[in-house]
Amino acid sequence: MSEESKVVDNQVDEQVAKDVLNESVNGVTDPESGEEVEATANQDTDAVAAGSTGKKKKSKRQKLKKALGVGNSSDADKEASGSTSKPTSKLSDDMVEQLLEMNPSLKSVVAGMDKHERAQAVKKLDVADLLTGMSVSGKNQKDMASYKFWQTQPVPRFDEAQPQKIEDGPIKIIAPEDISEEPKPMYTGFEWVTMDLTDERELEEVYKLLSDHYVEDDQAMFRFNYSVSFLNWALKSPGWRKEWHVGVRATQSRKLVAFISGVPVALRVRANTLKSVEINFLCVHKKLRSKRLAPVLIQEITRRSYINNIFQAIYTAGIVLPKPVSTCRYFHRSLDWIKLYEVGFSPLPKGSTKAREITKYNLPSSTSTDGLRAMEKKDVHAVQELLDRYLSRFDMAPKLDQGEVEHWLLPKDKAAEQVIWTYVVENPDTHKISDFFSFYCLESSVIGNDKHDNVRAAYLFYYATETAFAHKEEGLKERLNGLINDALILAKKYHFDVFNALTLLDNPLFLEQQRFGAGDGQLHYYLYNYRTTPIAGGVDAKNAVDASKRGGVGVVML
Repeated sequence: MSEESKVVDNQVDEQVAKDVLNESVNGVTDPESGEEVEATANQDTDAVAAGSTGKKKKSKRQKLKKALGVGNSSDADKEASGSTSKPTSKLSDDMVEQLLEMNPSLKSVVAGMDKHERAQAVKKLDVADLLTGMSVSGKNQKDMASYKFWQTQPVPRFDEAQPQKIEDGPIKIIAPEDISEEPKPMYTGFEWVTMDLTDERELEEVYKLLSDHYVEDDQAMFRFNYSVSFLNWALKSPGWRKEWHVGVRATQSRKLVAFISGVPVALRVRANTLKSVEINFLCVHKKLRSKRLAPVLIQEITRRSYINNIFQAIYTAGIVLPKPVSTCRYFHRSLDWIKLYEVGFSPLPKGSTKAREITKYNLPSSTSTDGLRAMEKKDVHAVQELLDRYLSRFDMAPKLDQGEVEHWLLPKDKAAEQVIWTYVVENPDTHKISDFFSFYCLESSVIGNDKHDNVRAAYLFYYATETAFAHKEEGLKERLNGLINDALILAKKYHFDVFNALTLLDNPLFLEQQRFGAGDGQLHYYLYNYRTTPIAGGVDAKNAVDASKRGGVGVVML
């Protein structure tokens, strides 16, 4: 960045900070109701609101105080606010179990541990953590009473009664008269904008916002770096709508400070196919993180969806919100182990050596599957038909037509930076497509490393094989291991550093054999305004990969 650019950017950032000064210290005030709005997640409208009265909150706090042995209410309030701290190491194991029953979100974090392990994990927390629902992993995973925003939304609750059989369907019927034709007034110093991503300057603004302020790891070492080509691919799928690219600008500086997007998707959830929106790229400028713009953005993209008669949505998050329909785990396969070690992504295992790790992740120089070649436009129909049948095996999956398959899987002309790689297997005699696999490129910026400034990551996307339809899936594991090994070889050829995959689709059949290592991160899947029985995510109760838990998630989110 030039010195002139730095000066301009600093001036803009200063202006953003000035624009924020009109907001309340503790939160953004809703311009209509005058109440503060808290950002976090998603919830059930009528039922949740009814269960979040001050009286019930007080009752729950009193139970916690009693279990913890906290003195008077003023002391408890001080502890909850962080002004004092009280250790919980003296709690009995039975008391810990009672606390977990009162705190469903905390309970979900320790699911899979035995009673003693749960007790030890919870005893490491202090009173303030327990009263606010802080998770044992250190992430602020609030209990239902604290999800102020999501308690106004039509999503499942953590503390609602769980019937033995859930009837699939909308949580709330949205009446036309309840849909506003205009957005809520934006807070002082900001204004709503609809981003025109056909304009290169505005597309570049979204790219810059995401590059500087989107998802990064807990240690602030890596941050997703979505390229302009990637955003063109991700945000302009067939049927995309300009009005679903929602931005917020600082009024005076005109700087883009927040963004959220949606693209249409026909989503099948078990027997029902929903006309829905895939929500993604919710991003708020770092200087505004404490100002709770996120729920306002969510409300606006929801309103714009309702106007188009779409009342369901799918979205993902790395944190636990009310309430995941499924959870998958990230796995990583080193392709350039030395680089990953140098940037701090991959540690050197105790007792191993660098040479041994390089050898461990070595790959053949060429692929082994007969008939494997790059996908061409003539393959779109065959790939769409194969993928449609393959995804029908899963509880939740998209229904993609030929136009969508062409957009998502067929690489664009070479003039643009390549984002997607797709390979098919063609029988040389019948010319039938029997298999295909795909992966896309998503780089991460490396923060504060003198030697490397990025990690080039390949993400496993959609794939399908005729072997899945064999009797009792005979040969499926072997076929997938061969195909994915070829995908790794090709990714290495195209200079990727790491290959990432989740425990969705049939991935549990090959992750361990292909030397994928379990990551720290999880990806939680959420459905907005739709209720269904929880869907398997490819992991067991202890978060270990489990091939018997396949057949649930067939949606690959970017």
